[in-house]
Amino acid sequence: MRRKFFTQFQNALYNNKKTHPLISTLFGGAMILPTATDLFDLSHTLAGEYLLGFDSPHEALSGIKNFITELSKTLSHDEYDEVSEGVFIAKDATVAQNVTILPPTVIGHRTEIRPGAFIRGSVLIGDDAVIGNSTEIKNAIIFDCAQLPHYNYVGDSVMGYRSHLGAGAIISNFKLDHKSVNIRSGEEKIDTGLRKFGAIVGDFTEAGCGSVIFPGTIIGRSCLIYPLSPVRGILPEKSIFHTDGQITERKDDQA
Repeated sequence: MRRKFFTQFQNALYNNKKTHPLISTLFGGAMILPTATDLFDLSHTLAGEYLLGFDSPHEALSGIKNFITELSKTLSHDEYDEVSEGVFIAKDATVAQNVTILPPTVIGHRTEIRPGAFIRGSVLIGDDAVIGNSTEIKNAIIFDCAQLPHYNYVGDSVMGYRSHLGAGAIISNFKLDHKSVNIRSGEEKIDTGLRKFGAIVGDFTEAGCGSVIFPGTIIGRSCLIYPLSPVRGILPEKSIFHTDGQITERKDDQA
């Protein structure tokens, strides 16, 4: 039923002349938030079972530190090295010399951590990912094959399988008024109670260079965000977010 509702919502969104990102997702008078299985293939992260324990993935953010600490205890010493206290890196990962990694952190197989990266702790990075030059990450789950390759900031967020941030794209996690972050859709909002919450970004989504994803944003699978776009609210899967705020449907040949 949830999937049918989101399909109906997307059809209404794309046919609405007021194609603004904050169009309401209402069902029975209450906002419906996508679950982890709506957004992600959970086989592509060691946090799959953890994320399944929450109604919405943003609820998992406050427990990431403890989760990674416990996960570290289960890692095979044949596959992972504890390079410093609380920092576990797969033996076949590539980590540049001038990188700062704070605990607790787990970095997966064949992942590349490039020069100047700053991993501030409470971070799980999956297999075959790229964390690039001057990219900063804290309190986040990064799925397999995700790419944050150039001058990116990702705080208090979840990045899905094969998601990608273009150069200089950032996920903002803190409001200017220092109040707790709301998830907004149209006139509706949910107060998350979190002072720091960036974004939940679905599998295969791509954000163009210089785009800014505002606190409390949820982006569905296989979305395209044009360069220099300010994005907030809930973006349905297979959407294209244009720089002027217009939202259109992503066709199969654009996937």
